[in-house]
Amino acid sequence: MQTRGRHLILDFWGCQAAALNDAVRLEAVLRECALATGASVVGAMMHAFAPQGVTGVLLLEESHVSIHTWPERGYAAVDFYTCGSGDPEKSKAILTKALSATSCEVRLLARGIAPVVSPVAHSQ
Repeated sequence: MQTRGRHLILDFWGCQAAALNDAVRLEAVLRECALATGASVVGAMMHAFAPQGVTGVLLLEESHVSIHTWPERGYAAVDFYTCGSGDPEKSKAILTKALSATSCEVRLLARGIAPVVSPVAHSQ
């Protein structure tokens, strides 16, 4: 069974507050990202906070994508974890445009890779 995955962590800055506060639009953007990366959405949950901010997640056959926003700071945190052949990095351009972000910090982690086990020498 293939357990290898890619976990893309994106920090978006300089975003428009209105874009970060619209849960319906953010879900549509996350769905667009999933489609662009070749992922299949199996469910979604979005929550708008009062007075501002949104948190949400799409469950994917391949794993998940989540977003957490702070409109008052112009900031959004996005995690996109996929297994299989999808390319979560395709989501960066879609999100940058949709959020009107001025900058984005990207980290990509390889996941599900079994550690190499070295023999341990026992001293007596």
